[in-house]
Amino acid sequence: MDWRDGLDDKARRIAGSDQSPLRVVAGPGTGKTFSLIRRVARLLQEGAKPDAIFACSFTRTGANDLHKELLKLAMPNTGRVQSGTLHSFCFRLLRRAEVLQLTGRVPRPLMKFEQRFLLEDLRRGTFGGVRDCNRRLEAFNSAWARLQSDEPGWPTDPTDRAFQSQLLSWLQFQEAMLVGELIPEALRFLRGNPASPFRPRFAHVLVDEYQDLNRAEQALLDLLANGGTLTVVGDEDQSIYSFKYAHPEGISAFDQTHPATADESLDECRRCPITVVEMANHLIQYNPARSARILVPLAGAPPGEVFVVQWSSLDGEVEGIAKFVDTRVKAADVEAGGVLILSPRRQLGYRIRDALNNMGTRAHSFFHEEALDGNPKELGASQAQQAFVLLTLLANPDDRVALRSWCGFGSDSLRKNGWARLRAHCESTGESPREALDRIVAGQVKLPYTGDIVARYCDAMKQVAHMADLRGQDLLDAVFPSADWSEPFRFIGASIRQQDYDSQLLLEETRIAVTQPELPTDVDYVRVMSLHKSKGLTADLVVIVGCIEGLIPFIDDDLPPADSERSLHEQRRLFYVAITRTRQTLVISSFVRLPRDLAHRMGAPVRGGGPTEANTIASQFIDELGPRKPDTISGDDFFH
Repeated sequence: MDWRDGLDDKARRIAGSDQSPLRVVAGPGTGKTFSLIRRVARLLQEGAKPDAIFACSFTRTGANDLHKELLKLAMPNTGRVQSGTLHSFCFRLLRRAEVLQLTGRVPRPLMKFEQRFLLEDLRRGTFGGVRDCNRRLEAFNSAWARLQSDEPGWPTDPTDRAFQSQLLSWLQFQEAMLVGELIPEALRFLRGNPASPFRPRFAHVLVDEYQDLNRAEQALLDLLANGGTLTVVGDEDQSIYSFKYAHPEGISAFDQTHPATADESLDECRRCPITVVEMANHLIQYNPARSARILVPLAGAPPGEVFVVQWSSLDGEVEGIAKFVDTRVKAADVEAGGVLILSPRRQLGYRIRDALNNMGTRAHSFFHEEALDGNPKELGASQAQQAFVLLTLLANPDDRVALRSWCGFGSDSLRKNGWARLRAHCESTGESPREALDRIVAGQVKLPYTGDIVARYCDAMKQVAHMADLRGQDLLDAVFPSADWSEPFRFIGASIRQQDYDSQLLLEETRIAVTQPELPTDVDYVRVMSLHKSKGLTADLVVIVGCIEGLIPFIDDDLPPADSERSLHEQRRLFYVAITRTRQTLVISSFVRLPRDLAHRMGAPVRGGGPTEANTIASQFIDELGPRKPDTISGDDFFH
């Protein structure tokens, strides 16, 4: 069978486009990956060298899906087509060209929670508070291109330049890198070293999820495609990563920065039932400054099942949704692997997962990236963080970031002043922090006002010595003892094939699972995850829980009005992504009472109610689903 068989007219045009830049605007479920892969097939058939083709996606899951689909083409040398995430590509490039080695950088990635210690150490004077420093940190990660029109590069503002100097000094002393630095570093290398033998020269660059890229990433792709063709696929309505300066305008303005752009659009949704397509169209039209494009349901698509239900309490939602899913699975109406439960907070997701497992329907949760969230100033909120840091020190007692983190836990200031004194001492003597601390403990050095740091260090080394010889399950039990907070890490450990693993392998697997989550697709259990995680997935039955104001959407009261408005638009896009995951059945669920202590742990702003429970109302997004949305029913009526 020829690879063209089964293509519709639009996919044929995309596959056979000329050498002009190509923009494909593709809504959810419209077959964008299918069309992208067919374009690669056409290039290969026409004689393009496989290793001169680079196909990339924003997420590790998306990149792996691209790779699997390429292999399914069953054409010669498809395995040589380069594919992956842009970050992984940049890391390989910088490593091959020895850029990090030559610039004295250590590719030790800084975890999200570890950045809190960095921000605390930088917080002072003209840089403002932690929130202001974090904004500058995000701008640094995008090579200071805060706007779509900005040219990525070095900072021009004096305060930005001073911040970058202090930031790089901190990172160099701590022997660490920000993951976001990979793109700017690769961009600088490519711009400044056109004659390097390590500079890749692609004839064809194809990019999926282009709307999720920031300006620096877009500029990097332009350089990689210089002299060849650039194909971008995306959808402004599915842009959900503004925290990394991604812009939904990135794809809508593509033709303004790439002359002679050829355009194609994929609007026919082949995934969702008609009712969901019409609700999605109505919802997304509440976002201003977007194109008037709408999704079109596939001819002959079924109307589908949509339920909008509200429960009297959070406990009622947990039990009711678990009962609904369990009943459907046991009646063979849907397979467990065909169910997605999407929750705005892991605490709610965990409860539904546990309820399903107690009913005999297997369920797993995927909130690994959130498992290390929390304020490290609060010892109770940082159990998982402390365990991860202890594992890092067990694998490498000289890890400077881990030492900085461990010594700072539990303090309102994260012991920034004491660490600053230790750092100044190390920079004057050439000692590492561990060497200096060992000398202080031995009485060979006196360093005033570092007693708390020394005590914390001694505690860490005592625990490291106690666990030094543990491996496998014994190691997992010691570092991550059975508890609610440790469940994600125990799941990671249980998935390691090598049973007698050591601390270095457990650390590596944990770090990858948290920072580069790869979601399983062919499973035999219910998957419970965040709305963000569902991007790129499909299921027969999708349930979105916790659809209350304060969670969906969550608006930070401290944001300026313009930022609050942008945040609302992005969260509407996130809800749009979530409801368009379903192939058959969609359940949208809310509740009217929430325990105050749980609301605090979930970061949900609540008002009114009594001393132990707060009142809630359904999300505004539910009202925006339009006339095809069924009436909301109470939990009591859901099973009748």
